[in-house]
Amino acid sequence: MDIDLLVVADCPNEAAAAALLRSALDQSGLRTQGFQITVVGDEHEAAARGFAGSPTFLINGSDPFANDTQPTGLTCRLYPQPSGPPSGLPTLDDLRSALATAARVTASTSGLRHD
Repeated sequence: MDIDLLVVADCPNEAAAAALLRSALDQSGLRTQGFQITVVGDEHEAAARGFAGSPTFLINGSDPFANDTQPTGLTCRLYPQPSGPPSGLPTLDDLRSALATAARVTASTSGLRHD
């Protein structure tokens, strides 16, 4: 899988997002899976990448948390929570689920099986 954590410069949630991603990967049995952190530098790049705010998790080039109502731009991103107000990070369960789905798709397209 290709995983990219997109952030704006000095994002207050960057370290927490990277830690959450590492935890989700580890708990999903993907301990050896790496990821990169990319700083989105301007509005043009944000629009071109479909960047809906910092942090954005791209898995195989897709944003598993994308929705039609969130505009692109150099801003902080909010993720809905099962209870309470939105947060600057998705839940661990939601991120694990997105990774598991992507791992299954990646395995099926490469002819491999991932349990």
